[in-house]
Amino acid sequence: MTTLFLTVGLPGAGKTMKARQLAKEHSALRLTPDEWMIPLFGEPEADGKRDVLEGRLLWLALQALRLGTNVVLDFGCWSRDERSAIRWLVASVGASCDLAYVPVDHDTQRARVSHRQSTAPDQTFPMSEADLLNWRALFQEPDAAELEGREIGAPPPGWPGWLEWAADRWPSFM
Repeated sequence: MTTLFLTVGLPGAGKTMKARQLAKEHSALRLTPDEWMIPLFGEPEADGKRDVLEGRLLWLALQALRLGTNVVLDFGCWSRDERSAIRWLVASVGASCDLAYVPVDHDTQRARVSHRQSTAPDQTFPMSEADLLNWRALFQEPDAAELEGREIGAPPPGWPGWLEWAADRWPSFM
């Protein structure tokens, strides 16, 4: 059975390092939106284009899984709904999903972000202290049931299914 490894965590947590390790260990295709944004759009956070890019990378990931290739999806996935939708989509193509949560404390995160901005400013985007604190407040840490891959809950109220939710969240997915 093929597996999609989904990195989960905040900026500066070490998700991409973990994604590279998983790709090597599992002969997996690694899809990291941060590495596509500047080559495609000329900037790391082109307004609204990240969601479009993530939708196409998610579509590509599902195609690769169908063909028998393991995939590492290096998205971050801050919300439980995003993770649940991806887990459901992966199961719908007969593959398994393994969440790779990379926690980070605030001081370490701040130091890593500062280091990245000073050593590779062309490969990142500005992140203020206020941004880091706001994102930390928005982040929904995965619980034990989610990390163990237990049952996927129902989509949010008003959505008939995870497929429809995902198509709305990532406009280019379908």
